[in-house]
Amino acid sequence: MSEEKSNSSLERMLAVLDLFDDQHLARTAEDIAAALEVSLPTGYRYVRTLLEAGLLQRVENSQYALGPRIILLDHYIRRADPVLREGIPVMRELVEQTGFDCVTSGLFGMQVLDTHREMGSRPATLAYGRGRPRPLFQGGAPKVLLASFTPVQLRKVFEARREEAVRAGLPGEWSDFRKYYAAIRRTGHYLSKGELEPQLTAVAAPILKGDGSAWAALSLVLETSRLAVVDTAKLVRLVTEGAARIGARLN
Repeated sequence: MSEEKSNSSLERMLAVLDLFDDQHLARTAEDIAAALEVSLPTGYRYVRTLLEAGLLQRVENSQYALGPRIILLDHYIRRADPVLREGIPVMRELVEQTGFDCVTSGLFGMQVLDTHREMGSRPATLAYGRGRPRPLFQGGAPKVLLASFTPVQLRKVFEARREEAVRAGLPGEWSDFRKYYAAIRRTGHYLSKGELEPQLTAVAAPILKGDGSAWAALSLVLETSRLAVVDTAKLVRLVTEGAARIGARLN
């Protein structure tokens, strides 16, 4: 087999892992073969190889789900993540100072994922958590992450996901879209009231690299009903200072 064909086959086999999501927690070998547009014997070969690697596991009714090796890999990912290594102590301080949940989020390709959560005295009920993709255009963390993009990077996002952005209430014209995020960048933080989950408010700030791009976003999350008795300006200061401290340790 040529190197090109071998690489192509490997790419298709690894694409099996992308077939699993909240709507497809388990799949049959037939499902996998059909989704990848390969023959059934090839689909079974992919499944067998991934089973042996622990990346898939057999569940009920001849179906397959993601395997236990991924849990082990996630453990190593957490330990290797520089944002968590430097950020968790700061996050714990913020929780002690406010009593609210503190969350870090990162942008991986076009997906926003929460990477860690330190729970406050009254933990909020969050629909999203580590590993579950969040909407790209809703909530504090995605807003400050996209605001750190260069105009060229941001335009690529706009052109690729314009309809989704408009559905989220963002401007449908590039010039206005750019101005929207430029304003967030100048402010240095974003206050999200019920954008992602109606009962929750988040104050988010970017953890910046030396070149102005973002390592991640840092957020404090609280029940929106508590805004009436909370010093919002103080929360903004705590989050932005916390993000700056983490960034200084990373750069």
